Amino acid sequence: MEVFIIILMLLVLIGVSNVVYRFVPFIPVPLIQIVLGASLVVVPLGIHLHLEPELFFILFIAPLLYNDGKHTPRDELWRLRAPILLLAVGLVFITVCVVGYSVHWLIPSIPLAAAFGLAAILSPTDAVAVGSLAGRIHLPRSLKRLLEGEALMNDASGLVAFKFAIAAAVTGVFSLPKASFSFLVISIGGLLVGAIVAFLIVGLRHLLRRAGLEDETMHMLLQILTPFLLYLIAEELGVSGILAAVAGGLVHAIENERMPFTMPNLKSVSNPTWSVILFVLNGLVFVLLGLQIPDVSRTILSDPAFDNFKVIGYAVLIYAMLLVLRFVWTFLFSRGGRWFGNKSNEVPSLRILTLTAISGVRGAVTLAGAFSIPLLLQNGDPFPQRDLIIFLASSVILLSLLTASIALPLLAKKKSTTDDAEKERLEREWQIEVMAAAVRALQKTSNEENEMAVSTVISDYKLMMQQLGQKDNKTKRLPRSRQEEAGMRLLALSIERKYVNDRLESGQVSREQANYYLNMLEQIELILANKLDLGKVIIKTLWRRLKMIVFVRQPSVVSGISEPDMIALRTLKMQCSQAVVDEFSERCSLKSDEATEGVLEYYRQMLDRLRRFTIGSRRKDRSFDECRRELHWIAVQAERDAVQAFFEKGDITRDMATLLRRVIRNREASLYELEEIV
Repeated sequence: MEVFIIILMLLVLIGVSNVVYRFVPFIPVPLIQIVLGASLVVVPLGIHLHLEPELFFILFIAPLLYNDGKHTPRDELWRLRAPILLLAVGLVFITVCVVGYSVHWLIPSIPLAAAFGLAAILSPTDAVAVGSLAGRIHLPRSLKRLLEGEALMNDASGLVAFKFAIAAAVTGVFSLPKASFSFLVISIGGLLVGAIVAFLIVGLRHLLRRAGLEDETMHMLLQILTPFLLYLIAEELGVSGILAAVAGGLVHAIENERMPFTMPNLKSVSNPTWSVILFVLNGLVFVLLGLQIPDVSRTILSDPAFDNFKVIGYAVLIYAMLLVLRFVWTFLFSRGGRWFGNKSNEVPSLRILTLTAISGVRGAVTLAGAFSIPLLLQNGDPFPQRDLIIFLASSVILLSLLTASIALPLLAKKKSTTDDAEKERLEREWQIEVMAAAVRALQKTSNEENEMAVSTVISDYKLMMQQLGQKDNKTKRLPRSRQEEAGMRLLALSIERKYVNDRLESGQVSREQANYYLNMLEQIELILANKLDLGKVIIKTLWRRLKMIVFVRQPSVVSGISEPDMIALRTLKMQCSQAVVDEFSERCSLKSDEATEGVLEYYRQMLDRLRRFTIGSRRKDRSFDECRRELHWIAVQAERDAVQAFFEKGDITRDMATLLRRVIRNREASLYELEEIV
């Protein structure tokens, strides 16, 4: 039961980390998850979870690398094969030699073989950490592919070097020819075993389909089991389970390309399932990393035998050596050209080389390897400076994450254009892209029952896209300040609310009509509210409802509305809109600004729509209206998902994502308002 509660708490922390990230987007999610994981140990809850290296590799690293192999473009991997191998193999062994000797020289109490082991486990970059950071930072595309390819391959070379170094430290015996031969066998064998087992699994799935077993759930289960089978079989045969998982992912990528033709429904099940699995595994990796760091740090920092400042200085020096070595290695070999897959001999810029050096983030693979160091030597003596080695490894992980989180956004930041016309063009292009995603989502939901409603909503979107695409489009841009825009919209809603309350007191509208209208205004406020003023809006809404219950003693929400009441509400909406137009026109005559003009234009358009509306134009088919309303919300959600996807892939900046979300919120509020009144 205790283990279940701990796992449940870890899953909750993953969700909390993403909520926190929304409020502090300048801090990467991995760092937030590490801090939250560490807080579980620091707070006296009695939570301690031992990191079992073998279980960690099979449970987390195998499926994550399998997925990376499945989604990494094979043509780009082949195009970048030379720099990937130079980083994944050459740099690893150079790091082992240079950093190993340096650590032994700095800290003589760490034997040379153990120092080589520390350098080996620090040499591989972490695919999970690289992916988590690169997804939110606008790195050049070739550099992202290079880092992904390196992270796929260098785990094996680093872990093999670590294995032989620790074996030499434990037994006191080391043979370079034997180690070199074993490295080739383990690496090539892992790739071959992974490819063969993956082909066998693909063949099994084909046989099952031919036998008539085309149940998507069963085939999805086979997909989930595949990375674990690949890793276990390879490790049992004495080769690299990590490379087997990567090779298996590459093989299954070929099958995925044919999946839409052989099992079209499986892809719609597979993608969201893997999305949830990867979200949980990625989060758990960093939360578990955070769980280990406090105990590791406490062991060294509370030990009087160690000078805390000197130990921290060792960690900083080791990380600085790793950075310099990575920069020099890439600098030397980039002189030969074609480093980033360019057919020309163009030499990468200093900025690209610096990005490559800083992007070598260490992660949980390094810490898991450090924890696998045995407690005792072969003769029964304690392993020399085991706690110090684990502390140095964890410190380098934190330093690499912090440095990358701070430096990469600054170095990778795109130059922003100051031309207003260019900004407006980009805004419109991305609005069209987001709307196109909504249209695609609507097309996927189309069937015989809702075909007409889908066609209607798609037509609305295509009309908006056509208007945005026109060169002489007169659509007003959103004001640049979120606070000004939110303030003006809320002011307009308060004018409407005051107008309705005045008419209620004078008896010109009924209590039911006023309650319906006021409830609609509250919903619009909630839709328009951003994360900065959402809490304020909710508190105000609750206070208004409490006053309604206490003083009026009538329900504030009407369950249904008749056609005569709806006609009266449309008239009331026209009167409220006119009141807002009058108030804002007076404001513009005194002092005009983007926010005021934008709200004024919105209410003028609302008045125009309501005046053109005729009583007989309301559809009698309630099911059609309900279907269309549901499709509108599906489209709005698809727009939000598209914005998030574009942002995570680095296609748009944070400012552009914020602006697009504001456009979606405004459109959602407008849709809600029209559907409630019209």
